[in-house]
Amino acid sequence: MKKSVILAALLFSGMLIAQETKPELEAVGNTVKATYYYENGKVQQEGFFKDGKLDGVWVSYDEKGNKKAVGEYTNGVKTGKWIFFNEDSLKEVAYVDSKVSSVKSLQKNALANRN
Repeated sequence: MKKSVILAALLFSGMLIAQETKPELEAVGNTVKATYYYENGKVQQEGFFKDGKLDGVWVSYDEKGNKKAVGEYTNGVKTGKWIFFNEDSLKEVAYVDSKVSSVKSLQKNALANRN
């Protein structure tokens, strides 16, 4: 189970590299908001860069527009708790210095109760 979550996290990170559609970039204060798209026009992921590094919250979507992952970067490093969405489950992955420190399975209604 931990291996599949790590693989999903790597794929999420790697999607920034394997883009065929040009991203939309917008200056927001001292950051740049980046939005990447699938060939079908749907948003693939969106988040911010600061000083050329991933920074802040990033959200990844599937080709139908459903959330796949939500996580945060600090100065290019994965930090805090990331949520990975599957059809029937959620995984909470905690990162310290871009390394997985824990993986927890959640029920879908548990995330709604946390907000």
